[in-house]
Amino acid sequence: MPRLVLPALVVFATSPLAAQTPAPPRLRPAWEWSNDTIQRVVNAVRAGRSLQPKQWPDGARVAVLLSFDVDNETVSLRTGEPSVGALSQGEYGARVALGRVVELLDRRSIPASFFIPAVSLMLHPEMTDIIKRSGRHEFGVHGWIHETNTLLQADVERDLVKRALDYLTQATGARPVGYRAPSWNFSPNTLSIVRELGFQYESSMMSDDRPYELVQNGQPTGLVEIPVEWILDDAPLFNVQGANYAAPRDVAQVWIDEFDKAWDEGTMFVLTMHPHVSGHRSRIVALELLLDHIRAKGKVWFATHRGAVEYVKREAGMKP
Repeated sequence: MPRLVLPALVVFATSPLAAQTPAPPRLRPAWEWSNDTIQRVVNAVRAGRSLQPKQWPDGARVAVLLSFDVDNETVSLRTGEPSVGALSQGEYGARVALGRVVELLDRRSIPASFFIPAVSLMLHPEMTDIIKRSGRHEFGVHGWIHETNTLLQADVERDLVKRALDYLTQATGARPVGYRAPSWNFSPNTLSIVRELGFQYESSMMSDDRPYELVQNGQPTGLVEIPVEWILDDAPLFNVQGANYAAPRDVAQVWIDEFDKAWDEGTMFVLTMHPHVSGHRSRIVALELLLDHIRAKGKVWFATHRGAVEYVKREAGMKP
């Protein structure tokens, strides 16, 4: 089969970042680095103070934040060498799966955050109305074309994030306030870009189960982190071509156990899913089982990422 070749993505640099975080040394093994180098690399992006509130709204024991990364075809497109078969797998996300997911959430009056690469929304503009219909859900930025940030120069990465932010603002009618890096993949410049563009929160790091303030080079940023974790992501364990595939009902049990511990601790349960992954018939069962369990447990506050961020900032006395 001939290879499908798309035109190269042309990006024009805008303004260079005033202070780019230097890339860690890559030519020498880490055991040869100086202590100062180790400290500099490790402290470039770190977890600062916990923003865990003393209590959640309405006496809830736990905050439940459901999120969906609506990648669709961009997972294949971003390589510059997409295959027709992979593109069709992505198309399923918009054609069938998103509607199935949103219908389940709306039937139960549960809000969620949808992080969308701009190209994904450009290819399927009808997704905007599907997500907006209930008025409960949030749109967040998830890159331009699910690009690999670590392969980009700072000015190119900034241009793509800015372009994605502008596109989602125009397409949805509201400026997104949250950013999630494609593949949760930070470059040395990502945090500076996210701060420069005025996002209120970020959701790609894994330093805690609780919300926290990001620290850059030892300095508090005022930016809230809603942490993620691969345990609480559908893609790795639902990959039938991978070595770690698990049945949906087994995955549901992992999520249920994670939720139960979050409930016991009074903290936060953040789940990341992808419509083109979890929106299949046998896999939507995992989400249904989880939601049934959560409802039965009770004392739960369902919120968008934005809603949770606004709440914890108020409780911590941070500027809105």
